Order: sequence, then C-alpha cells, then structure tokens
Amino acid sequence: MGLLDLFSYEFMQRALLAAFVTGLAAPAIGTFLVQRRLALLGDGIGHVAVTGVALGLLTGTSPTWTAVLVAVLGAVLMELIRERGHTNGDVALALLFYGGLAGGLLITGIAGEGAATLQAFLFGSLNAISVEDVWSTILLSVVVLVVALGLSPQLFAVASDPEFARVAGLRVRAYNLLIAVLAAVSITVAMRTVGLLLVSALMVVPVATSQQVARSFRTTLLGAMLMGCVAAVGGLVLSAALSFRVTVAPGPTIVLLALAMFTATWPLGVWLRRRSRLMAPFPEVTATPHRSTDEHPHEHGETCGHPAVPHGDHVDYVHDGHRHAAHGEHYDEH
Repeated sequence: MGLLDLFSYEFMQRALLAAFVTGLAAPAIGTFLVQRRLALLGDGIGHVAVTGVALGLLTGTSPTWTAVLVAVLGAVLMELIRERGHTNGDVALALLFYGGLAGGLLITGIAGEGAATLQAFLFGSLNAISVEDVWSTILLSVVVLVVALGLSPQLFAVASDPEFARVAGLRVRAYNLLIAVLAAVSITVAMRTVGLLLVSALMVVPVATSQQVARSFRTTLLGAMLMGCVAAVGGLVLSAALSFRVTVAPGPTIVLLALAMFTATWPLGVWLRRRSRLMAPFPEVTATPHRSTDEHPHEHGETCGHPAVPHGDHVDYVHDGHRHAAHGEHYDEH
C-alpha cells in the first residue's frame, strides 16, 4: 500500500480535515497570547481540560464538549487570578494546573477507563477521530477564527497596551476574558490533533516562526495561521509516511515539524533584523559638524552593497558603523 492509497481511506480524510482547521485556529488565538506574554497559558488550560475529558468518559457524554466547558471555566478562573496580581497568584495557578491533571486521572480511573483511553486525548489521536469529532472541531474552529479575526483590532490593542486601550474606551477585562475563553476553545479543538499536553506548542511555535519574517501584527497573525496549517497537515502526512516502517504518532510529529520550521527560519529572521537596523535612519544632529577624511578605502555607489540612507539633498552610505556622504573629492563622516 502506498501513501496515496492510505489517504483514500475515510479516517485519513477526516484526520486531514481536522488537522487543517486546527492548524488555522490554534495559532490565530496563540498570536494574542504571545503578544500578552502568556505563551504558557495554553499549557495550563490543557492540564485543566483533562478533568473535562474525564468527566465526559464518566458520564458517557462527548469528551470534547465537557472539555470545552471545564477548560472555559478554568481559563476564566486563571485570568481572574492573574488580573488580581497577588504575590501568591503563581502558586494558585500551579495548584489549578496540577489539580486539573490529577483530577482527570482520578476520574478516568473511577469511570473504569484505562490509561490508553486518556492517552489519546493527552497526545492526540488523529487516526481515530470520528465524524462527530470532525464536525465538533470544525464548528469550534470557525467560532475561534470568526471572533479572533473579526475583533483583531480590539484584541491587539488590549494585548499590546492595556492602559491605552482602557483610555480609548475599550473594556479591557472583558476582552482579556474573551482571549482566555478563545484559548480554552482552541485547546479543545487541538485536543484530538496534537493532544492536551502538546497543544501549547501548536499555539505558540507557528507564531514565533512567523515573527521571524513578519514586520507587522497582521502579517504575523496570517503568517502564523499559514505556518500552523503547514505544520499540522505536513506532520500528519509525515507520520503517515513513516508509519510504513515505524509507529509514529501524529501529535509529536506535528510539534517537531513546527519546531523544525522555526529553526529553519531563525537565521533568516536574524538577517532581516540586522538589515532593518542598518536601514534605520540616524537621528538628525544639526549641531555636529561633518568630519572630512582625505582618504577612503572604498568608493560608495549604487552597487557597493552598503545600505543607502536619504539625507536632505544627498545620500549617505552606512559603512563600518558610520554614515558616509560623498563631498567633492572626499567623504564626510557623521
């Protein structure tokens, strides 16, 4: 059986669809978490969502929807604890994280389910996703995308500068709670794709990758969604290709592919940031006279390779930490 034959099966088609929408939704809300410096919030919500999954197994209902309910409640509680800013707030969050994970493991045992059942939610199980799970994933992903993209100006203002947003008349607390709720929904969306313990990576790593090459928030947001789709779908295809030789889970493969994409773009990001610094205009200093040099080891021009900076009626060239301008038969340095 070849790789193309494998994707002719319905379970693989369902897995591809779920991976695609998850790759879009998770980085979309992850961009705002990174902007707020709350990149690890998704990991904490994922721990709490384990209790929701266990309650679904105990009651015989859909673990996806019980996980949504518990994750949303946990996210709201975390945001309120973080907003209070008490000195023991980090301890309260840690208790919530570990309590959610331990409670989920305990309730799973009470429900008569083994560790293998819970493992599918902790580390993802795209190959076993059902039609109902696919529709739930699509519905929740659409909700996250519509709200995150539709309210992106307000969410960006609140995430980047809460004080300015408050002065501008935005309800900062309400929008912060909305970001937390959307993060909780995104985590349950990605539960079947990469698992609750790895979901934070799919929310954060594509954003970090996009930040390497993007120079605006909107470009970062769209680039993160693109990177998330490539990582999710590419990781699924890669795990399917490797499954002919060894057993490879899709979740870890997706995360490792996302990390590989970040590693590949990091040198490009370093080069772009360095070039941006070189091209940045120098502050205008009118009181400092030019310092002329009789000899110059390099003749600047259009093809010299040094960044050109417009300066009044002439052009300066950035060279060896100085700005050089042709002045007759010599160069001025300033």
